[in-house]
Amino acid sequence: MIYDNHGRLINYLRLAVTDRCNLRCFYCMPHDGLDWLPKKELMSYEEMLRICSLLAKLGIDKVRITGGEPFVRKDLIVFLESLIQTKGIKEVSITTNGVLTAPYIPQLKKLGIRNINLSLDTLDRDRFFSITRRDELPSVLDTFNKLLENNMNVKLNAVVMDGKNTEDIIPLVRLTKDLAISVRFIEEMPFNGEGHQYSGIQWNYLRILEEIKNHFPGIEKRKDPPSSTSFNYSIPDHKGSVGMIAAYTRSFCGACNRIRITPQGNLKTCLYDNGVLNIKELMRDGFTDEEIKQSLEKVLHKRAANGWEAEKNFSENIHPSMAAIGG
Repeated sequence: MIYDNHGRLINYLRLAVTDRCNLRCFYCMPHDGLDWLPKKELMSYEEMLRICSLLAKLGIDKVRITGGEPFVRKDLIVFLESLIQTKGIKEVSITTNGVLTAPYIPQLKKLGIRNINLSLDTLDRDRFFSITRRDELPSVLDTFNKLLENNMNVKLNAVVMDGKNTEDIIPLVRLTKDLAISVRFIEEMPFNGEGHQYSGIQWNYLRILEEIKNHFPGIEKRKDPPSSTSFNYSIPDHKGSVGMIAAYTRSFCGACNRIRITPQGNLKTCLYDNGVLNIKELMRDGFTDEEIKQSLEKVLHKRAANGWEAEKNFSENIHPSMAAIGG
């Protein structure tokens, strides 16, 4: 089992399979997109499977597939088939924007993948276009409905942005009345790929919660699972739940059990760090699994205590896109 220098168990990997995305969310990237990585700079599926197998031997038992948008990468299902057979991996889940996902849901279900995080910042088609610069809300809602029809465990993730979608908070919460889903509101972060000027957070999780309380005064705090990134709440007579992810406030760092690997193979022990080890380069330089293991253990024993410390150590202004650093 892997523990960092602060005694935190590390058993969860967020693996980004691509930096490419079929949306152009203004808070994530510029209007014309990013300079996508050439294929040779991306990890191959074989390299990803190797590092996942190695990490599983060290105690990683949960892998979440992210991007970019995972389903824009060719042959993702073939990769997932191999990943779920990796010894030691107990759970594989996916974060997606839902635009391309619907046709793959039966295959995901057959593979035993049940936990899907669906990014959905608004239920309004015009606002969706304004935020994502693409008219794809019908496709996303089709994915949402098919996930429910197939009894998937669905979490809706909505980034709350001042002047953009705060009027969607309550409509999204109302979905939990009759649907056994989790709707989670995420504080806006500065990872914008220089797509817009980030002037600081206007809606932190406390303000979001207060807005919900104004409409649902009976909302109650739930017990959060170990290492949860969200503060979770129930509303009487609602089948689903509501969560607050303090991604900018960084209130959950003390129990963080996650590491990230970017599409180009950079290990990030914190969302706010600059990358601490390029695993892809080690593999391509001929390092053995044992040598890579030693390198991993070395950087994990120098892990920042929290996101604020990691940001302080960042070598440049924080403005990369979430698509480039792994969802």
